[in-house]
Amino acid sequence: MTCIKGHRDGEEQKGIHSCPQCRETFIPRPVLKKNTMLAALVEQLKKTGVQAAPADHCYAGHEDVACDFCTGRKLKAIKSCLVCLASYCEKHLQAHYDEPQLRNHRLVEPSKNLQENICSKHDEVMKMFCRTDQKCICYLCSVDEHKGHNTVSPEAERMKRQKELEERRGNIQQKIQDGEKKIKEQKEKVEFINRSADKSVEACEKIFIELICLIQKKSSDVKNYFRSKQETEVREAENEQKKLEQQIAELKRTDTELEQLLDTKDDIQFLTNYIPEPRLFFKRPKHRFTMCLPRKRISAFHEIWLLNVMKAAVSEAESTVKEIVTNRWMDISLTEIDSEASSSTSTEGLMDRDDLLKFSLNLTLDSNTANRYLSVTRTKAVIKETEQFKDDSERFGDCFQVLSKDSLSGYSYWEVESSGRFTVAVAYKDIRRKSVGWDRQPNECTFGLNENSWALQCCKLMYVFRHNKTLTLISAPLSSKIGVYLDYGAGILSFYSVSGTTTLIHRVQTRFTQPLLAGIRLYETGDSAEFSQLS
Repeated sequence: MTCIKGHRDGEEQKGIHSCPQCRETFIPRPVLKKNTMLAALVEQLKKTGVQAAPADHCYAGHEDVACDFCTGRKLKAIKSCLVCLASYCEKHLQAHYDEPQLRNHRLVEPSKNLQENICSKHDEVMKMFCRTDQKCICYLCSVDEHKGHNTVSPEAERMKRQKELEERRGNIQQKIQDGEKKIKEQKEKVEFINRSADKSVEACEKIFIELICLIQKKSSDVKNYFRSKQETEVREAENEQKKLEQQIAELKRTDTELEQLLDTKDDIQFLTNYIPEPRLFFKRPKHRFTMCLPRKRISAFHEIWLLNVMKAAVSEAESTVKEIVTNRWMDISLTEIDSEASSSTSTEGLMDRDDLLKFSLNLTLDSNTANRYLSVTRTKAVIKETEQFKDDSERFGDCFQVLSKDSLSGYSYWEVESSGRFTVAVAYKDIRRKSVGWDRQPNECTFGLNENSWALQCCKLMYVFRHNKTLTLISAPLSSKIGVYLDYGAGILSFYSVSGTTTLIHRVQTRFTQPLLAGIRLYETGDSAEFSQLS
């Protein structure tokens, strides 16, 4: 009143009075009257008490479920009723707690998808589940298009499927544990590979220091070979680790979704969002170090196996060089595979495998010539720990060798594939099968160490071509498949590496005086080799 009176007194000299609220003018000065509506409101507020306006966070945002009964700016809903198919704020929900007829209604967390509980065809609440058609239906559907179908309540169907989901979740969690275990093994494997490679390089260095005057270049080649193998193995292990991590991330995501689905109290929503079981599995790593061994032995096995294999390869090279140094009567030549292929003048005019296959033969093995420890089928030979045959004069006695049944003449091409160290050869039929004499020199019957045979030995670090008193070292990585081309009339014998591309390894030209047979030699128990079937 003091403010209003001061305002009106200031306007007396103008003779025109205005309302300080709405700015309406009056002449003369009006008499003030009581605002009965405002007075009544004030009295009501005095009785009920002034309630603070809801904070901004109580109002429904874009992502929130709004109360269906608020007017103006709507508050957030705190519950949704599956019977009323409406959502309520705290104020409007109170009736469901106070009114007896509303207390039995099913309340769930606020949901924007309540309309999905309504049958689109009959506009009725879906209170049944059709197991025949695997969908939620209303009562009218059950007597119409779903008549005679196997129908149950959503609660019963949920109980059944919830057990399935719980079992699936248990399986997923087990897969996660298995995957994490495999990741740990992959990390350990990387460490073993690196440590084994370092030890192998160190061991090989010692061997080649003793032979540095004769084969200094081989030391560098072997180091590069090991480092290349190390890089390949580490890369494969790390790639496998990444795949496992991706699978685990996907499984965790699925596990979270299933957890949320299991926590859903709305049966209709549960069944609508039910996720059929996909085929979840971890692909078993193809890495050759992954073996089913007791966990405490895995690391030691990997380390020892890798170290022994690499040392064996270098020891093989050492043995070959010692043989060269010791047997001074042999003619020795060192050849690089690239220079051999590029510098040699080809009289056969064949460098393409398709051309070579025009002369292909499907050879078979003669078990009567096989060493007694060789298990021989039609095309394959395997070294066994026990004798497979009785010994006789036709069999090779000192080496794990076998000849083909088929004689070779004219133009011929065949391929030999092996799982380990092996030798491919051609030999005359009358090659000696056993050593004789008190000193029993094996050179008489070993492929390549006599004048009756020509042989390419496939080592891990190089190839060695042998014939009589000639030995040629050929630097190249080992190929598990070797192709052999023979032009009998021209006296040409060629060996090819067959791995993606066909590369000439070595070619020799001579004069053949007798029919030839193809031969295979193996070295270690369990190794195998076979003639490939080319047509």
